[in-house]
Amino acid sequence: MAQTTNQKKYNLKERLMELLFLICALASIFAVLLICVFLFANGLPAMAKIGLFDFLGGRKWAPTDVPPSFGIFPMIVGSVYITGGAILLGVPIGILTAVFLARFCPRPAYRVLKPAIELLAGIPSIVYGFFGLVVLVPFIRKFARLFGVISNGNTILTASILLGIMILPTIVGVSESAIRAVPDSYYEGALALGATHERAVFFAVLPAAKSGILAGVVLGIGRAIGETMAVVMIAGNQARIPDSIFKGVRTLTANIVMEMGYSTGLHREALIATGVVLFVFILLINVSFSLLKRRMD
Repeated sequence: MAQTTNQKKYNLKERLMELLFLICALASIFAVLLICVFLFANGLPAMAKIGLFDFLGGRKWAPTDVPPSFGIFPMIVGSVYITGGAILLGVPIGILTAVFLARFCPRPAYRVLKPAIELLAGIPSIVYGFFGLVVLVPFIRKFARLFGVISNGNTILTASILLGIMILPTIVGVSESAIRAVPDSYYEGALALGATHERAVFFAVLPAAKSGILAGVVLGIGRAIGETMAVVMIAGNQARIPDSIFKGVRTLTANIVMEMGYSTGLHREALIATGVVLFVFILLINVSFSLLKRRMD
């Protein structure tokens, strides 16, 4: 009798927990749907008023002109350039750092390096922006002079370096977990076949963890695309198509945060439509990751 009562209590707790998990999952889905409805309900009408091709392909952003111009193509290009630069700098360093921490790092050094990398994830964006403004901008200004380029330091290169640093904790953390999740039999089997420690790690363990590593890279890309405050402070905020990495640009996120505070009417709707474009970019990245992951599997 006592066992039956305890079993009923246990089953009741299980059902309650299942219900709680279901509610949490539905709440997350509802939140995403609510964001989608808000963005598309307010952004698509603006695209229709401006014209889809004029909005996406227009090269002039001048909301105060008569008539106003709402072309976001320079901001799209700026976002792609800065994100691409951050990926080129941050992804190789992040993956190699994760490999070092997971397979090469001595334990005493690991106890110092791991918390230090995790601390990078907790630093506010505005602090990164100050670092870029005080350290990176003057450095890039002097670096550009070596190539005979006069620049104020607020450039694509500056923003790419800073974003490359900012995405490191995400890439390192996820990639290290993926590498540690690979069964030891992969490493031991490679050693048994005569591989060195380095070859066993890079040619047996690392390929087995590629799915998790790719997930970390995608999360890092999402962080880079969505970053705002640090980019606003050091990217130059010039709505133009750059012809050099030593030129300033304005990203989609910077465009929204700089003008949303005083925008009204069609201007405000155009900024929300910019958010729709940003949302679609991130969605396409996630879909591409899912398709690539299926091919890898």
